[in-house]
Amino acid sequence: MKNHVNSFLEWAMAFLLGVMVLDVFWGVITRYLLESQSSWTDELARFLLVWLSILGAAYASGKKLHIAIDLLPQHLNQKQQNYLDIVIHLLVLLFAVAVFLIGGIRYVYISFALGQTSPALQLPIGFVYMVLPISGAFILYFKLSELFIIIKKIKNGN
Repeated sequence: MKNHVNSFLEWAMAFLLGVMVLDVFWGVITRYLLESQSSWTDELARFLLVWLSILGAAYASGKKLHIAIDLLPQHLNQKQQNYLDIVIHLLVLLFAVAVFLIGGIRYVYISFALGQTSPALQLPIGFVYMVLPISGAFILYFKLSELFIIIKKIKNGN
């Protein structure tokens, strides 16, 4: 299941990157060839970059690609490393739930409630920030699945 979620995120990010490339290309064409840049291309590129970056953080979390300081685990035995991994995963879970899920949902709700829209696209800003709870859900899934694997490893005596 985790591979399917990673694959979905890869395709979603590739799609967003493709749309962003086309958007920036259209902005360049309209600026230099038509001498009148489209008013919406910069804004769309900015929103796509926000989505791409935050979904990329969730993807990196699922692939275990975030940077880490591994000075302490080198001095621990396997059992102690497993317990340290549990603490680290719980801290990441706490952060993802507090900031991405709870904070993101509140931010999206407030943006929709206030009726905020973007200047050029007239897109409700809540749609832009909806990536926060979506990424938070992905991070939550990845970290919970990794926690269950570590706990199973501890129970089996590894």
